[in-house]
Amino acid sequence: MKIILTGSLGNISKPLAINLIIAGHNVTVISSSADKAAEIEALGGVPAIGSVSDVAFLTKTFTGADALYAMIPNDLSSDNFRAHIGGVGIKYAEAIKASGIKKVVLLSSIGAHIDGGTGPISGIHDVEQTFNQLDGVDIRILRPAFFYTNFFNSIAMVKHAGIIGANYPGHNTQVMVHPRDIAEVAAYELQQPFTGKTIRYITSDERTFDDVASVLGKAIGKPDLKWVEFTDEQSLQGMLDAGLPQEFSRSYTEMGAAVREGILFDDYLQHKPEFSKTKLEDFAVEFAAAYAK
Repeated sequence: MKIILTGSLGNISKPLAINLIIAGHNVTVISSSADKAAEIEALGGVPAIGSVSDVAFLTKTFTGADALYAMIPNDLSSDNFRAHIGGVGIKYAEAIKASGIKKVVLLSSIGAHIDGGTGPISGIHDVEQTFNQLDGVDIRILRPAFFYTNFFNSIAMVKHAGIIGANYPGHNTQVMVHPRDIAEVAAYELQQPFTGKTIRYITSDERTFDDVASVLGKAIGKPDLKWVEFTDEQSLQGMLDAGLPQEFSRSYTEMGAAVREGILFDDYLQHKPEFSKTKLEDFAVEFAAAYAK
């Protein structure tokens, strides 16, 4: 099969590319960075260097392919996350129609059933709506949980403040997943026949944030590490003080509030999947290695 991957060589797209190349498929990897071309070729893939906002480039790249893995890359410079994410989704849809590609696996997110009030996930909701309007295209929508790897962003907090936390309480249960587990599911789906427009949730573990603090703390030699709940205002200011852009900070604070209120998980709880293989304790080994650097 000829398969197109978006997402360059990110935490999901790289292991996904490796998986598919090993399986013998012709894999093209789209990246905005020419510096990635050599690495893509070294993996056995074909680089396609260009912008996901360029419909002509996307159409040319998609044409003749059997399947597409579509994800929306982050743009920290955007002054409207929802509009940016939804806008890229529209570009993808235009290129899918123009190229005639008939099979798409879309990376979405837990909580994407909600229209607004969920930070960047609101944009993913819009992308789902756009893709659902594509006629004659079979689409498998993947809705993964919270990425374990997001906890890497808390390493500085743990080192300098001796705590870990966010704007949601420690007793809340979080649904988490490893990007490698997402890549395995995406690879499976891309190689399987499916019809219509369907949704699949992906999760690796469910734990409270107090558990997260305990497990990660033990892994780094800080068994007394505690989860601390911040206010929305503290969360926003903390991100701004760390040098993150205003819109990014606002959007992710809004998403944290949605986690706190539990609204992201209503649909997931009605369609819970079997857990993937990577548990919190497994990720803690990776967290400890990153913490030690």
